[in-house]
Amino acid sequence: MRYAILLMGAPYSDQASHSALRFARALVARGHRLEAVFFYHDGVHNAARLAAPPQDEPHLVDAWAALADEHRVALQVCIAAALRRGLLDQREATRHGKDGVSVEAPFELTGLGQLIDLGSRCDRLVTFGP
Repeated sequence: MRYAILLMGAPYSDQASHSALRFARALVARGHRLEAVFFYHDGVHNAARLAAPPQDEPHLVDAWAALADEHRVALQVCIAAALRRGLLDQREATRHGKDGVSVEAPFELTGLGQLIDLGSRCDRLVTFGP
């Protein structure tokens, strides 16, 4: 089956990010195809490359990036939610006159149209939220 995940929880505020990541790993371990993870609302913080959790906590940004690299999973970040929370890639930083970049590959800023596309292409869209 083809799956997509909609993640709306911040990485260290609640259990949503941890649960979504475990679910994603279980999917691919069972031979299913995970097309993409769409980060929305506070879930966009999962793409913050400047996150530096303590060494005894999981580094969720790196874990999502590893999943993407190992299984060719698209990591799509809602651009409106990201900009609202100060998360910018190089293109948006330049466009808005900002010095810093806080989102980089394999995460990509996209619109809600991508989420709608995922819902129509995949057999299941599973949501994790606070």
